[in-house]
Amino acid sequence: MSLEKYLKYLRTDRLPHVWCPGCGNGIALKAIVGAIDELQLDPNKVAVVSGIGCSSRATGYLNFNTLHTLHGRAIAFASGVKLARPEIKVIVITGDGDLAAIGGNHFIHAARRNIDLTVVCFNNNIYGMTGGQYSPTTPHDSYATTSPYGNMENSFDLSRMAIAAGASYVARSTAYHFLPTQTYIKHGLENEGFSFVEVMTQCPTYLGRYAGIGTAPQMMLYFKEKAFNLPKPKAPEAGKAEEENILNDPIVRLQEAQRNNPGRIVIGEFINEKKPGYLSEYQKIVQKAMSMQES
Repeated sequence: MSLEKYLKYLRTDRLPHVWCPGCGNGIALKAIVGAIDELQLDPNKVAVVSGIGCSSRATGYLNFNTLHTLHGRAIAFASGVKLARPEIKVIVITGDGDLAAIGGNHFIHAARRNIDLTVVCFNNNIYGMTGGQYSPTTPHDSYATTSPYGNMENSFDLSRMAIAAGASYVARSTAYHFLPTQTYIKHGLENEGFSFVEVMTQCPTYLGRYAGIGTAPQMMLYFKEKAFNLPKPKAPEAGKAEEENILNDPIVRLQEAQRNNPGRIVIGEFINEKKPGYLSEYQKIVQKAMSMQES
């Protein structure tokens, strides 16, 4: 994709951006723009919603219908946009703190409803904009400004949480794996239902320094070396009890892959399930209510 093609999707008068040198958010943003271009979506029929945080500044640079909303409430705003204008593709750009801390309830219930949103989480495992505090995804025992002796809390696995809550499409990638990231976002946009794409991004200013991973190039190499694709599910074996085939459940597969590879990052498409979305179910209720009134 040429530079000229990218520029038509950007508000160039807002550049240069506010992100630190080496930040991975620009890579993730480029993947979103690339997916939109690949699908040839009409920019007038795309809405991008964000909350508060480093990741959420992305909406200011995009030349679409954009909403920069309240901390943790991006999915709530996006749900309203989708219900009011169902023909519009609605993308949510959020971060691990914005999504999983103050916005956690909106996240799990939107996934449960399977509402047609594509949520892209720039997960850098830390609060960046406010000074490097630990977030819900900061690894246990990691250092941050609010955990000078190591983080005593366990972290969320956002992709597993999305699957468990009912999302119909879930994938994870890293800033190093740009092409898969763009492909996953494209597949999320094509899905009818709640799509969640987790992009592991580097924050050299805080996490890289505090966790001892290093500079931006070192963090990119870290993603390259630590990431591995989730093994494909095995074909169900005839005659096996249902309990024995439970290992093909996406949550179990993801959990087992992580457990067997401590300290590494599982990437790939974890679930792509076709099931009724919230909008189609909502229309059924509307039709039922109207028919009852007519009778």
